[in-house]
Amino acid sequence: MSGHHSGHEIEIKLRLRGADDGLARLRGLGFQAVTERVFEQNEVFDDTGLSLRAGKCLLRVRQVGGEVTLTFKGAPVPGRHKSREEIELRLSDAAAMGRVLSRLGYEPVFRYEKYRTTFARADEPGQVTLDETPIGDFFELEGPPEWIDRTAGQLGFSEGDYITASYGSLFAQHCEATGSDRRHMVFGEAG
Repeated sequence: MSGHHSGHEIEIKLRLRGADDGLARLRGLGFQAVTERVFEQNEVFDDTGLSLRAGKCLLRVRQVGGEVTLTFKGAPVPGRHKSREEIELRLSDAAAMGRVLSRLGYEPVFRYEKYRTTFARADEPGQVTLDETPIGDFFELEGPPEWIDRTAGQLGFSEGDYITASYGSLFAQHCEATGSDRRHMVFGEAG
């Protein structure tokens, strides 16, 4: 195990017409990629009663290349931005962490994948990620609320465009709207 992050995240999502549209908006405003496009595999864990989901909390193991991160996210505070506790811990072995969680009564309940590229502008307190997912492309803006609002406006969005739902919730809405019976938000599955 190495490294950890503990704090509070404040973010919104914005739905894009496509990744190319998002890239053009970012480049037009002087954003630079701070991390290259990477493939993420995420596995969400919960107990048999889905008590974490019921409490709007999240327990996730994320793999990006050889890097593994365990994340706990607390219940969001109501508001126009998603604001919640976030505790992260870097790990060396996702399979071993899965076994530990299983022994503690948590099992995988949802998998989701995305390609993520992170962008920022010099001397600004927030960042924009471009997420390419099986249900569409999104920006995530994370930072102070005033920065989020200003940057969203510069990118051509208004408060009415803000999405505070999780990818799990967005996937469930997508499946309901399309009649899909997919269980996981992963690439390469029909539906």
